[in-house]
Amino acid sequence: MNAPLTNHEFIERDQAHLIHPLHHDPAHAHGKVWVRGEGSYLIDADGNRYIDGLSCLWNVSCGHGRKELAEAAYAQMQQLAFCSSYNGSTNPPAIELAERLADICYPSINNFYFTSGGGESTDSNFKVARFYWKAKGKPDKTKVISRLWGYHGVTFAAMCATGIAPYWAAFEPRIPGFSHIPAPDPYHYPAPDDGTSPGVAMANELEKEILKQGPQTVAMFIAEPVQGAGGVIVPPDDYFPRIREICDQYEVLLVADEVITAFGRTGKLFALEHYGVEPDLVQFAKSITSGYVPLGGIGISDEIVATIRASDKPWMHAYTYSGHPTTCAVGLATLDFIAREDLPAQAAEKGAYLLERLHAELDGHPQVGNVRGKGMMCAVELVEDKATRAWYPPEWGVGPKMTKALIEHGIFTRMRNEVVCIAPPLTTERDTLDDYVAGVRGAIVDVFGE
Repeated sequence: MNAPLTNHEFIERDQAHLIHPLHHDPAHAHGKVWVRGEGSYLIDADGNRYIDGLSCLWNVSCGHGRKELAEAAYAQMQQLAFCSSYNGSTNPPAIELAERLADICYPSINNFYFTSGGGESTDSNFKVARFYWKAKGKPDKTKVISRLWGYHGVTFAAMCATGIAPYWAAFEPRIPGFSHIPAPDPYHYPAPDDGTSPGVAMANELEKEILKQGPQTVAMFIAEPVQGAGGVIVPPDDYFPRIREICDQYEVLLVADEVITAFGRTGKLFALEHYGVEPDLVQFAKSITSGYVPLGGIGISDEIVATIRASDKPWMHAYTYSGHPTTCAVGLATLDFIAREDLPAQAAEKGAYLLERLHAELDGHPQVGNVRGKGMMCAVELVEDKATRAWYPPEWGVGPKMTKALIEHGIFTRMRNEVVCIAPPLTTERDTLDDYVAGVRGAIVDVFGE
């Protein structure tokens, strides 16, 4: 019997034929080859075991190795692996998943369109918004406002809404009609000097941008309830209620990008529930199948659906895999798991514990500027100067140094350069969370000293 290939041997084969997301050969020369997942852990080809510190990409909420999710895919594949949803065709898993989502989503959202992931969902909402405003006799309302540090995917249109500049540089010029306002970051946003609360002041940035662009031209504002890839930015509680008021005042659709936050990650099934706000459109992916198969979608408000249905023109938007029966079957099994295990409650309770432990272990370190989180989404922001909140210069390499140190302490996650992103599976046990906190502290000490 041949010996199993080592991580290094796999990487050599990989580099000969594979192009990766965010491809950059020097950064991938020491990549990990994952061969197994168990609960909250990933195992590489050399047998090393790591805490899955970001639920892979914020999506493996149920943890690895859930047989019921694999069995749901197998059973559906045996019966009907795939069929098209074009020309009115449909299938029972897609119908049932839409019904289930209507039961648990925001009260005014009862209709759903399925995609293969988050970027497709973003593009789908752009098209819904444009179709809607044209049907309402306002064809000039086409512009999209989003936020700096917001992440909405990297299809070409979605990338234009994503507010993280390194994703743009190689692909300029971007599509016209996209603009960004500051992130609602309580740590960095200047304190208002007029008595306005910080949350309302941050939200008022949207009103300024709508007026700058011209309200008659703005179709939608898209925002993550908690910004994820941009560094787990949690807005003040009064931010989204004011955002909703502004959108209503200027006839701008509010789109909740819940690709990361939906299905329990923040302690609620859908994260705008924390703020008592309903969006006009919602998009989801990732945890709808716990990452076991690709599935995403959008939820559309009753008012927008009524406008679409009343139009004499078809909504000319389609994906081959929309309503894929196998992925929808896994989605149903995942919703069963979420309900049975009460993952939102687990995320709320464990997330509070995780945040408490991070504060206790890290607040006193001179390079830890801010520890924050909501549910099982936390972050540790590292700074050069705690008084000024200034970051180290990019050439210092906080991100690569911390990534290497975290791996050495048994944690695999992602950095937003100076921010450690922390989002393990919602099923993670407390002793693993303790190990996670200890590993983050150890990595910080390795890189910056005591």
